[in-house]
Amino acid sequence: MGLLDRTAELAREYLDGIGERPVGAPADYEEALAALDSPLPDAGEDPEAVIEDLAARVGPATVASAGPRYFGYIVGGSLPAALASDWLVSTWDQMSLSRVSAPGSAAVDAVAGRWVLEALGLPATAGVGFVTGATAGNFVGVVAARNRLLAGAGWDVEADGLAGSPPLRVLVGEKVHTSLLLALRMAGLGAERAIRIATDGQGAMRADALAAELAAADGPALVCAQAGNVNTGALDPVGEIVAAAREHGDAWVHVDGAFGMWAAAAPSLRGLLDGIETADSWSVDAHKWLNVPYDTGMAILADPAAAAAALGASASYLPTQGGREPSDLTPEFSRRARAVPVYAALRSLGRSGLADLVERCCAQARRLAGAIDDLDGAEVLNEVVLNQVMVRFGDDDAATDAVIAAVQREGEAWLSGTVWRGRAAARVAFSNWSTTDEDVDRLAASFERALAAARG
Repeated sequence: MGLLDRTAELAREYLDGIGERPVGAPADYEEALAALDSPLPDAGEDPEAVIEDLAARVGPATVASAGPRYFGYIVGGSLPAALASDWLVSTWDQMSLSRVSAPGSAAVDAVAGRWVLEALGLPATAGVGFVTGATAGNFVGVVAARNRLLAGAGWDVEADGLAGSPPLRVLVGEKVHTSLLLALRMAGLGAERAIRIATDGQGAMRADALAAELAAADGPALVCAQAGNVNTGALDPVGEIVAAAREHGDAWVHVDGAFGMWAAAAPSLRGLLDGIETADSWSVDAHKWLNVPYDTGMAILADPAAAAAALGASASYLPTQGGREPSDLTPEFSRRARAVPVYAALRSLGRSGLADLVERCCAQARRLAGAIDDLDGAEVLNEVVLNQVMVRFGDDDAATDAVIAAVQREGEAWLSGTVWRGRAAARVAFSNWSTTDEDVDRLAASFERALAAARG
């Protein structure tokens, strides 16, 4: 067991230094490749030497995305209980397909799924499948909708494919996330065929525009709403969207709620998601705001049978016990016990701790926005409704790009750039459990220094 003890020491050393190290990777890809690239060895090497070498060579090429001053891509860190439980997942090494192949992890899967529904205020009868992330969650929702809508039109898509099937309209907001478009491509529905619905100034779908588009033609329709624009944090009015879809008749509403749906767990923010529980399917990431290790997300179906019809598969060598199985709502047979870190995170936080995590991140976003308002030459471009702050510096795109690059070089923080309404902006996401108000103030000070340097 000396190898595992040493690995734990190396992991502890990494985490102990993550709060103050440069947030960007000190070594780049080319340096890491040069350090690692060699012929496959003829003889095996000592396992402890392999681990020591990996830590020495790969560690410097890691971004401190698990730390408190990483503000890019809406990536949370890992709560201590979630990280520790993920070590157990790898140790147990269960093939978490069914109750037979992994009874313990199947039990965790069932309980964690129920807790997710309770935390998000979704119907208790909904089904939860633990998938790799929002893209897979969106895919499950899309294929379930495709199955149900085409079946209603008299077409068995699982048996007969899409060639010659009745037309199925797909409606998305103008600011739809690329993961949803990828899901449409994987489902054979085509990203470019999706009808784009007008959005408001913050990127939220306009329910009146959706209603008009739905009324323009008959036939089955898949409406894809969004809970959390990746730039502004804006939330589509899902309740109104569902009402418009129900009035149309033959429609399914899927919600891409990768990070924004966690707002439903906070009493002060729940109103922003009014009516979201009336949708037909949802996709949620756990490795974002819930702060569990990659790769864990949830595909949630109001009627689990729709996903089972689209994704269900069996073989004589894969015995089941009947009832709920972990793989029912996922596209994978071979899968790790992804629900375990979710269970550990929710149990360690509790309902109140989860609400506090979400509300604290939103308060930190407002804190940064306030500091930016006091900074000459900087402008907040969005209404800060959740955990996203979008900032523009100076009078042109070059100044904004220069500030982002300078902050990253300094190592004080890491954040991504974006383009909003044709203009460059910095996108700051607050989703890490360990971020403090001091970290927010350090970022604001870094912005101020970088802006001064860009002005010369």
